Amino acid sequence: MNDRGLQKLSVFLIGMMGTGKTSVGRILAERLCYRFFDTDVLIERVTGQSIPQIFADRGEAGFRGLESQVLSELSAYTQCAIATGGGIVTQPMNWSYLRHGLIVWLDAPVEVLVQRLESDTTRPLLKEGDRAEKLRSLLATRISLYRQADLQISAEGTPEAVCDRIIAQIPSVLKPPLTPQAIAEN
Repeated sequence: MNDRGLQKLSVFLIGMMGTGKTSVGRILAERLCYRFFDTDVLIERVTGQSIPQIFADRGEAGFRGLESQVLSELSAYTQCAIATGGGIVTQPMNWSYLRHGLIVWLDAPVEVLVQRLESDTTRPLLKEGDRAEKLRSLLATRISLYRQADLQISAEGTPEAVCDRIIAQIPSVLKPPLTPQAIAEN
């Protein structure tokens, strides 16, 4: 598939940690002939620190500031598939950047997220307490924000299957480009 339906719009993948935004984003970029970016990877490259180190040194607020900075720069590009951090939606200014493209919410039940993140020790927000409870709490505070996405796609199944669902749903939310004939008729 090429980008014809997207009219060069970038695709921003949002959703909870563990929904597969990075895996799906890579495949989506390949299928659309787009570039792929992961905001967390870019933050690590720019700072020379891991995400857990950034949280330890600067706190969540410091991390969110870096995240917004990276997103603002990425929003200037077109034809990109961009995997974002799960909390990127919590900063109101980030929505102005996300709206530069198509926003796709990858959604999965908390039980699926717990299973996927079972052995992942790199998530600063899951360091303490019961993981399932922490994920439920995070989702409860973010769900109204995630629902502002252009598309809600189930993140269950393989990354390829999730990508297929995204590609199938893209035409349902995009208007066809205006042709000279359509402009003349209005």
